[in-house]
Amino acid sequence: MNNDLSSQDSLPEETGGKARGRSYARLAAVQALYEMDIAGAGSEAVLRDFLANRWAGTLIGNKDDEGNNAGAPVKTDHELLSELVQGVSGRSEELDLLIAPALSGDRDLERMETLLKAIFRAGTFELVDHDKIPAKIIISEYVDIAHAFFSGPEPGLVNGVLDNLARTLRPDDFEAK
Repeated sequence: MNNDLSSQDSLPEETGGKARGRSYARLAAVQALYEMDIAGAGSEAVLRDFLANRWAGTLIGNKDDEGNNAGAPVKTDHELLSELVQGVSGRSEELDLLIAPALSGDRDLERMETLLKAIFRAGTFELVDHDKIPAKIIISEYVDIAHAFFSGPEPGLVNGVLDNLARTLRPDDFEAK
């Protein structure tokens, strides 16, 4: 697992400037939720730090000859970032109750990697609260985030769990049209 965002080459990318800002907000939210869980920090303090320091002028994109980021500054959707972090933080128990039955086999949410829990919670929060965004886009975004941090089976697990949840929570998104 690689938690250093500044070195990521594989980041979620919807098309268009506003969509890209939403993708980066999701990625930042997962990182913030991870930090909150690991450090026991509150959402307000972590959000202030993320907005003021961590995502201010961060360059994401191709590497230069020395391996440094040479991309454009990140234009994160701060409103979505705040909504995700505060929403997940305030409803994590409710979200966990939705996620646990979607896990297959003997998987236990409490024993999952902290970063995976953050991805599951943020994705589930969006599936529940953002019904204007198609479930398939939400799933794809969080699978892309999983790919940014994991090279093993974790992205497939994220896909399976969020797809299972989406089909339960939003069956209309999957009806043939």
